[in-house]
Amino acid sequence: MAGQNGTALHETVRQEITRRVRAAEYGAGEALPSAAILAEDFGVSAITVKRALRDLQSAGILRSVPGLGTFVREQRRFIRDLDFSLTSYDDALRLGLKPSIHLISLTREKIQDPAFDVLEPPAGLMLCVRKVIFTDDTPIMYDTSYLPHSVSDQVLEEFRSKFISDALRDHGTRFTKTKLVIDAAPASDEAQNTFSVPNGYPTLRRLYRLSTTERSFSVLGVTESPFDRLACVVELDADHKAPRRRK
Repeated sequence: MAGQNGTALHETVRQEITRRVRAAEYGAGEALPSAAILAEDFGVSAITVKRALRDLQSAGILRSVPGLGTFVREQRRFIRDLDFSLTSYDDALRLGLKPSIHLISLTREKIQDPAFDVLEPPAGLMLCVRKVIFTDDTPIMYDTSYLPHSVSDQVLEEFRSKFISDALRDHGTRFTKTKLVIDAAPASDEAQNTFSVPNGYPTLRRLYRLSTTERSFSVLGVTESPFDRLACVVELDADHKAPRRRK
């Protein structure tokens, strides 16, 4: 295979593998042939093939499983409303999702990420709840939530099977306001492991603060989703005025 129009060989290989994936010649979840076989197929070196495969992993088209090979990544995207925090099971069902929760850890930590500064987080130790949210058996969110220490052990136990807001509401907490900050950021170490994405892979990140009727009780958190797995949509009416920009 010769490069086309001066295109480097590895770019030509990358383009052809991408075409095969999009044409379903390599199906979602399917293992690609080995680098040696692909090198013979394309008439290039194995080094050229491996460079193209690395590029496609960074682009989210392929994923590498040590000891098993390189696989086509499932390209599934879930759309949610911009103000939908995915903290309520009922709201998730109304959007046609069938969510499930996998609790990762319960610890006591300070909020140290400077991205939270706009949400004015407390300075001391808080209860930290880490979990992964699935829908249709696909992980779509890695969520880290921070709560006051006053949460009872009974409520903590319910976090294993319920969304945090649902568990708190069941025990009398009333939420009054949600503040969201939506941005893009490289995947954290935890998100990299959860979604099997490489270092530096872009995620849609949502930082939130859920206020309650008790001024001293708020839930803060951050969710991460690979950019190709989740998108946000916002709908404005014709009379909506653009918000004043903060300096």
